[in-house]
Amino acid sequence: MTGSVTTTAAPFAARSLPARLRDPLVGAAGVVGAWAYVGAVDPHQPGHYPVCPTFGVLGVYCPLCGGLRAAHDLAHLDLAGAFAGNALLVLAVPVVAVLWVSWLLARARGSARPFVDPTPRQLAYGLVLLAVFMLVRNLPVGSFLAP
Repeated sequence: MTGSVTTTAAPFAARSLPARLRDPLVGAAGVVGAWAYVGAVDPHQPGHYPVCPTFGVLGVYCPLCGGLRAAHDLAHLDLAGAFAGNALLVLAVPVVAVLWVSWLLARARGSARPFVDPTPRQLAYGLVLLAVFMLVRNLPVGSFLAP
């Protein structure tokens, strides 16, 4: 028996609004849930979370070190404490929020475009930013960026 299987998927824009908004809303629910957990379980208290593997093995602060403390402090509206934990995370939150809102609005209008679709050059810039942040926060001149 030979034949071809054809599927006719409805165009994304023809899907119902709840179906189009599912991915952004599920993503937001996951982030809110994780943030609520970190807000409730204080990472400033030892023993609640494991030590960063980079810091534990190499003794240097990675770009994410202090991120849980920063997220906890943001959940409690302590902006100064959050900056002391991880300034890069604090600066990334509004950027991610704008990207998420644009994703949500695009889905509401019927666009199936991905959440983010960075070019190789943008990915390289992002990696360079993370590497520079990691380097500077581990130097004496950038000690104010260390958690």
